[in-house]
Amino acid sequence: MSTFTSPHPDVEIPDVALTPHVLARAAELGDKPALVDGPSGRTLSYTQLEEEIRRFAGGLKDLGFSKGDILALYSPNLPEYAVVWHGTALAGGITTTVNPVYNTEELKHQLEDSGARFLVTIEPAAERAREAAEGTKVEQVFVIGEDLPRSEPLAEQVEVDPHKDLAALPYSSGTTGLPKGVMLTHHNLVANLEQTQALFKITDDDALIAVLPFFHIYGMQVIMNLGLIGGAKIVTMPRFDLEQFLTLIQDEKVTRSYIVPPIALGLAKHPLVDSFDLSSLKLAFSGAAPLGGDLEEALAKRLGCRVSQGYGMTESSPVTHAIPLTEGSERPGTIGPALPNTECRIVDADGGEDLGTDARGELWIKGPQVMAGYWDNDEAKKETVDDEGWLHTGDIAIVDEDGYFSIVDRVKELIKFKGFQVAPAELEALLVSHEDIADAAVIPLPDEEAGEIPKAFVVAAPGKDVTPDSVMEFVKSRVSTYKQVRQCEIVDEIPKSPSGKILRRVLKERERAAAG
Repeated sequence: MSTFTSPHPDVEIPDVALTPHVLARAAELGDKPALVDGPSGRTLSYTQLEEEIRRFAGGLKDLGFSKGDILALYSPNLPEYAVVWHGTALAGGITTTVNPVYNTEELKHQLEDSGARFLVTIEPAAERAREAAEGTKVEQVFVIGEDLPRSEPLAEQVEVDPHKDLAALPYSSGTTGLPKGVMLTHHNLVANLEQTQALFKITDDDALIAVLPFFHIYGMQVIMNLGLIGGAKIVTMPRFDLEQFLTLIQDEKVTRSYIVPPIALGLAKHPLVDSFDLSSLKLAFSGAAPLGGDLEEALAKRLGCRVSQGYGMTESSPVTHAIPLTEGSERPGTIGPALPNTECRIVDADGGEDLGTDARGELWIKGPQVMAGYWDNDEAKKETVDDEGWLHTGDIAIVDEDGYFSIVDRVKELIKFKGFQVAPAELEALLVSHEDIADAAVIPLPDEEAGEIPKAFVVAAPGKDVTPDSVMEFVKSRVSTYKQVRQCEIVDEIPKSPSGKILRRVLKERERAAAG
């Protein structure tokens, strides 16, 4: 076995529950702003944040919410997101975070699959939330700003086993298939915060802008939890708007901006950027999808700050690789070395042999941040994490002799639209539910702005007439914006293997040939 170890010394990972660890400095930080609602300026200090978390946890306890119970959080970024998330963890519960753009059917699926007892949302989404909750195990829907449960502050963390008890249940499509609940223990999350903070070293002099959604593991851990552990000010945005984003960086003196490639592209090219004073920025860090070296360098030049990137998965809490922020460690286009306490292998995707430096193979990862499993889906876990604890990422990587990794391709079939995961299988299942469609396949197409977009290949049912526009309209009315089919082609047949598996690589090769 050829293993690549981290060049960084291992860090000590405390054997503690997550929320007391995150709030350890809250009393010391006192009136310092912890979370600021960007659009309104409404602020929670560290003292207020801890008080509200404890009161929410007390309110849950009064309702009979107990260790292992699940609360679904269906909301955009707000200061109260941290209150609900950490209040649930303090009460011994598990938060399943839901994409706030999910429609009723998508929300209902996650509620049913997770078995959530309570659902917390915002007023504009309340009707949709209540409709989705009907027929599920949800006992009550609470609305932020209206009726969140509050009671006597819960003085102590409900006792949990950090290694066994879950704190978070975000949903991910993993390497293949439909979205699955990723079981993240207190220890997984604490470990990754310690591993990441060893490199990022966020301090109470920092201000972070939370434009990436907290429901996504990147926003949840790298911005919300890591920012709070570091004592930073976190400025929240409920949705991305370039002008507001730039205004908040300027006015709130943001020092660190955690972004995704589509935002990086806008910052590098949009003329509006020149109208703002972004001199407070010390770091723009990109993740969730690969950022090209040329774009990384162009962005650094325009912003006049350090631009860096890293890599991770929901299944790894999420960070496994990052460029160190030390002088001279820049390597545009790479994701950097492995984090402390993290081992990697590069494995031939076909033969299974371990590969050395400068060879392309599937990236495998082992470390304390690797998930406990998929919720109620042991079979899916076996396909992703082997018996020795190696997480098979589904990404093709290459590592150089200095231990810097680059993601060069994907084994997995997922489409990454603006950092969001789109499972082809989900769209294919929807397409073939149309009575006029006999068969369908979906593949990613490269796109400068989004990274990738879904393209559908559709076979019309005998005697039926479908058009690309009618197919795209059908999908549009049934899924969230980021999952929509952006291109469609009517074909005579879908290429398949003898076992019936869709040969998406054949379609991808056809598209590449057509594009020259």
